[in-house]
Amino acid sequence: DYEGRPFSRPSSARAFPPVASLATITVNVALDPQLATRVNGNDTLFIFARALDGPPMPLAIQKRTADELPLMVTLDDSMNMLPAFKLSSFPVVSVGARISRTGNASASVGDLQGIVSPVNTSQGQTVNLVIKDVVE
Repeated sequence: DYEGRPFSRPSSARAFPPVASLATITVNVALDPQLATRVNGNDTLFIFARALDGPPMPLAIQKRTADELPLMVTLDDSMNMLPAFKLSSFPVVSVGARISRTGNASASVGDLQGIVSPVNTSQGQTVNLVIKDVVE
């Protein structure tokens, strides 16, 4: 009968290991001022992480609008496109941001982008990324 008595763990009980935390990457995204005239505020902004050696689709992605720049986002396992491919499954990734006028996630000629690589997924890194290149 345990009623009225506080629960205590017997000394023989096994302690369970802590649950592994999600891999996270904080990304500070900015636009190169020289490209500002090429951007409309409602253009789609994709911030993503991709495996260096793995599937071509993003392991984590956020969709925003260009008028939110500059901004800070966090990419993690909850943002994966396929359950089998998580950010935490790959030790090193590339992190990118792309501004798309069409709203299409695939890169198109004229899109603006920036990429930082390599980025370690297990260290909770903060990445400073500048969108400074034009897709050709």
